[in-house]
Amino acid sequence: MTGGTLRVVARVHAYPPHHNAGAEWMLHEMLRALVARGHRADVWLSQWSGGSEPYDVDGVRVVPPQLGRTYETAARQASVLISHLENVPGAAALARGYGVPLVVVCHNTFELTWQPLVRGSTAAVVVNSEWMRQAAEERFETAPFRPDRLLVVRPPVHPTDYATRPGDAITLINTTQAKGAQVLAELAKRMDERKFLAVLGGYGEQQPPDLPNVGIVEHVDGRQMRDEVYGRTRILLMPSEYESWGRAGVEAMASGIPVIAHPTPGLRESLGSAGIFCDRDDVEAWAKAIEALDDPTAYRTAARRARARSKALEPSADLASWCELVEEVGSARASLR
Repeated sequence: MTGGTLRVVARVHAYPPHHNAGAEWMLHEMLRALVARGHRADVWLSQWSGGSEPYDVDGVRVVPPQLGRTYETAARQASVLISHLENVPGAAALARGYGVPLVVVCHNTFELTWQPLVRGSTAAVVVNSEWMRQAAEERFETAPFRPDRLLVVRPPVHPTDYATRPGDAITLINTTQAKGAQVLAELAKRMDERKFLAVLGGYGEQQPPDLPNVGIVEHVDGRQMRDEVYGRTRILLMPSEYESWGRAGVEAMASGIPVIAHPTPGLRESLGSAGIFCDRDDVEAWAKAIEALDDPTAYRTAARRARARSKALEPSADLASWCELVEEVGSARASLR
C-alpha cells in the first residue's frame, strides 16, 4: 500500500446480503480487497433493501438510504468514488463537482454502460473480461473522451469460498427467461426422472417451472451458495442469452461441477475449455449433453477440467492490480488537497 489510508466511497443501488447478483458480489470482493490493504470502504445505497441501519460485510460498511445520512457529504470527502450500473451518472456529476476521481465498474457492453463515461469525471474504467476490454477499446476509438486507465478485473471468485462435494441435481441459477428458465422447464419435462433445482435470482421476473421434479431455492445470500446450491448440484446449466462473464459458472467449477452453457463471448472466456457449450435454442443438444455426463469417466474428466479452470482463475493477481489502480488515483487526489 502506498500513500496512506484511502477513503473509498461506492454508490450502488443494492448490496449483499440482501441483494445477491454477480455485479454486486464482484464489487464486494473488490472492496473487500481494499479493506484488507488497510483502506476504508463505505457503500452508500440508492435503494432500500431490507433495513435502515448501517451494517458491515467483511469490513465494508454499507449505509442504506435514510434521512440524516448524506451521501453527497461522503462523496466530497472521498479519496476515490466508485460506481456501477444505474448510479454512474449521479456519481459522475458529483465527481466533477467535487474534483474526486471516479472509477466506473462496467459489467456489460450495453449502450447505457458507456454513455456516462465523460471527460472530467472518469479516472478509470474496470471491465470484467478481455472481450469487454476489446469492446471498450472499440467504443473509445470514436468517443470524444477515453479514461486514463482501462483495467480488466475478472469477477473475483476465491475457490475455497465455494468448493464442496457436489450433489445430485441439475441446476439453473436465476430463473428469468433471459437466463434460460424455458430451457430448464423443457429439460425437466423431457427428463422427468431426473432432479432439477431452480434458484431464484436477485433481479428480473422469476419464472421457475412448476413441476414435481424441480425443487425451488429462494434467493440465497452469496455466502450460503456453497451449502444451499453447489452442495446440491451435479451439473450447472447456463443457457443465458447474454453473459458478459458468468460468475455462477466459475463458482460451480470450484467444486468440479460441469457447466453446460450457451456460447456467449463472456461464457466462452470464463469457462474456457472446461465449458460444455450448446445453443440455448437446441434443447435436444442440452439433453444429450446431460446424458453424456451419466458416464462416470466423462463426468470425472469434466470435473477435472472444471477444477483446473477454477484454479487458473484464482483472483489474487487481478485484485492486486485493482488495489494498485485505486491507490494510484486516490493518492493523486490526496496530493492535490
